[in-house]
Amino acid sequence: MQVIDGKARVISDLFCDGLGACVGCCPEGAITLTEREAEASDETRAMANLAPHGPRTTAAAPAKGPALRSTLSNWPIQMHLLSPMAPRFTCADLLLSADCVAHAVGSFHSSMLDGKALAIACPKLDEGMDIYREKLTALIDHAQIMSLTVVMMQVPCCRGLLEVARQAREQAHRPVPLKAVIVSIDDGSVLSEQIV
Repeated sequence: MQVIDGKARVISDLFCDGLGACVGCCPEGAITLTEREAEASDETRAMANLAPHGPRTTAAAPAKGPALRSTLSNWPIQMHLLSPMAPRFTCADLLLSADCVAHAVGSFHSSMLDGKALAIACPKLDEGMDIYREKLTALIDHAQIMSLTVVMMQVPCCRGLLEVARQAREQAHRPVPLKAVIVSIDDGSVLSEQIV
């Protein structure tokens, strides 16, 4: 979708994978899904459409240096496997990361994870987003996490992770700050950070 003459317009069915993550991300609630015949999505063209300066470029390999230490403080980290009742989550700052982020951000441990408990998920490939919503709600209400940061790649399907976090916060009985961080698919840099 692009904003043209002040209105959001569908550019091409080829850019849609049918996940529906955009529906929950529309601040006006103006997007709905309609079932109809359409051309199959084309991920290559969709990714090229996301890149404002043409196709992706490969970054130069970083110089080898000393091994970096892990700042991971809990295990397991995959949403289906973690327990909201685990002591590590009590009064923690929680980082909910899309699976791909740690692979895209070279400094993930030091710049994003340090001092936080971690949960990872993929809204496109994982099944059971309702289970994730319930676990996040339990982390807010029972573990009493102090904050929730959702970090995701700049691809449409990742927005589903933010929507699950929003729903969990709305369902919870106590307020918790929610921050959204978008990471570039080109170089792993942070494109935006905002409290939502």
